[in-house]
Amino acid sequence: MKVKDILSWGDVTFFLGFWAFIAVRAHWGVRAWAGCALAAAGFALWMTARLQLGRSFSLRAKAVKLVTTGLYAKFRHPVYLFGFAAYCGVLLMWGNWIAVVCFLLIYSVELARLRGEERVLERTFGDEYRRYRAGTWL
Repeated sequence: MKVKDILSWGDVTFFLGFWAFIAVRAHWGVRAWAGCALAAAGFALWMTARLQLGRSFSLRAKAVKLVTTGLYAKFRHPVYLFGFAAYCGVLLMWGNWIAVVCFLLIYSVELARLRGEERVLERTFGDEYRRYRAGTWL
């Protein structure tokens, strides 16, 4: 396995470790169970989106192919959207609101990355991407 392949799944490994860390410390009431359900649904959709990207997935913004099927038929960035939902679920399990604020500040970096990807896709695919963007959410 290449280093690039290992690094490209580092976010998933971190998420699962974070989930496990919080799961053993959570006070398992309604809030924690609701968070766990959100984390599980977000994670499943996040992984589905990653798999649907196929070879178009990369650590740096590049335009290999414009993926417009599956989750990408409705959402331009389902990896970001559902990764965000999965982390929000874990944070809900934890119930530490300071951590939520810190997470939102850190995740704002991902929004900058998302905008960079959009610029690359628009530059590469032009009107095709603009039509796709007009018909999808986030």
